[in-house]
Amino acid sequence: MVERFTLVERTAREQEIKKSRFIAVAGPVEDEAAAKAFIAALSDPAASHNCWAWRLGQNYRFNDDGEPGGTAGKPILAAIDGQGLDYVAVVVSRWFGGVLLGSGGLMRAYGGTAALCLREAEKMALVDNVSGTVACGFSELTLVQARLGSLSGVQVGVQAFTDTGAILSVSAPKPEAGNVGELVANLTSGRSVMHWKE
Repeated sequence: MVERFTLVERTAREQEIKKSRFIAVAGPVEDEAAAKAFIAALSDPAASHNCWAWRLGQNYRFNDDGEPGGTAGKPILAAIDGQGLDYVAVVVSRWFGGVLLGSGGLMRAYGGTAALCLREAEKMALVDNVSGTVACGFSELTLVQARLGSLSGVQVGVQAFTDTGAILSVSAPKPEAGNVGELVANLTSGRSVMHWKE
């Protein structure tokens, strides 16, 4: 499985290329609405162009904002993908300095400014979680809650109480699901079994 990363927080970098000023701002986004809001908030109306790209899993969009087709948005998206990033949006604003850069120059300028910004940004790994439930008797409930709650990345909550105990909702990193299920079985001497949702 390829490890994916996102950004910890918003970051920005600026560079001047042949008298044009380029500012890239990148940040984490959780969904398409957040990506659109990020782009709207960070597009500078005073700039000559506000070109952007975002990736959310298999979904992505990019825009050249008046630059020649394929010279801005695609290179920004390539910078995102080139660093294995996901759930990220990038806006690169350009203030024209009077020197034409040509198609290749524009691609290098937009992609390079985005890549510079992303390279220097703090990143964190994206982990796929799986959720499930487990029924526990009252005698084991506190122990199971405490032991599961102490595991990194595992979240435990009470979904419902029953006559004999409680049904717990559990969320865990996908790679740890087997270990969590084994721990539950061991703690309850096999009386409780994790049921993971597909």
